[in-house]
Amino acid sequence: MNHLLEVCVDSLASARAAVAGGADRLELCSALAVGGLTPYAALLAQIRAESDIPVRCLMRPRPGDFLYTLEEIDLLCAQIPVLRQAGADGFVIGVLTADGDLDMEATRRLVEAAGPGAGLTLHRAIDVSRDPVRTYRDAAALGIDTVLTSGAAASCGEGRAVLSSLLAERDRLDGPEVLIGAGVNAEVIRELCHVLPRARAFHMSGKAERESGMQFRREGVPMGLPGLDEWHIQQTSASAVRAARQALDKSV
Repeated sequence: MNHLLEVCVDSLASARAAVAGGADRLELCSALAVGGLTPYAALLAQIRAESDIPVRCLMRPRPGDFLYTLEEIDLLCAQIPVLRQAGADGFVIGVLTADGDLDMEATRRLVEAAGPGAGLTLHRAIDVSRDPVRTYRDAAALGIDTVLTSGAAASCGEGRAVLSSLLAERDRLDGPEVLIGAGVNAEVIRELCHVLPRARAFHMSGKAERESGMQFRREGVPMGLPGLDEWHIQQTSASAVRAARQALDKSV
């Protein structure tokens, strides 16, 4: 795989900005404010009406941990073919056991639901798994082609040591691409490409804050999590994506 810039989006406006900025691929989700959930097929159809950029859909049924019930796995398996029919090129998946390992049986069900030819990314469940390198190897054994990771840290800048181990494992096994995420921007790409010269794939949201158009604002009536600001909308910035694109093209 050559260098790759993937942008995570949860709206048509953000998808447009990512495409305009030069993204190679989108990760489509809903509710980025809680880390991303499974997206709507109708939103994917809107994006597909405007662009043929590759799109991988996040399959996450709820916020929180990655220890899913049988019913949650059944839900994801039912949603995957609907999203594929709507134009998804691939899926971003992963399930953990209570002990912090990749749940091979449950994740295999998601792989099988995706079907032949679908791209498959293991999401950042790897970063809260017990042994990220083992989890990477387990993902490779399931035929997953990409692993999204911060290096088991709050940000990819803090996870350099684990990222280095995963990149070495990728090269040793000719394994899944290591897609570096969490805190990625143009400056971080330049820094990481310098200290991790084998790095070639990055994931970002490139969010900027947009002021709400509401003139009347009733304060103190939150619509969701305490402290969530309904009057400022998080949306991908085309200029942030473009700057990252340029940094990656110069660094790789």
